[in-house]
Amino acid sequence: MGKLSPRHAVVNRDICVACGTCVDVCPMGAMQIVQGSYACPVEEKCVGCGMCAKECPATAIKVEVRE
Repeated sequence: MGKLSPRHAVVNRDICVACGTCVDVCPMGAMQIVQGSYACPVEEKCVGCGMCAKECPATAIKVEVRE
């Protein structure tokens, strides 16, 4: 497996409405909707570009530096 990107998307599950916008805009195909309830990034695919955070209508996604 390759090295993970230093940045990644983080979803606030409490405010995510599972609309799927992030899934549609992610250029890496890294976002998925889990059990119809919330979005979740696939860590190995997420490069932290911020497209999902920019387009999220609920502002439930932010990009953070990995620890």
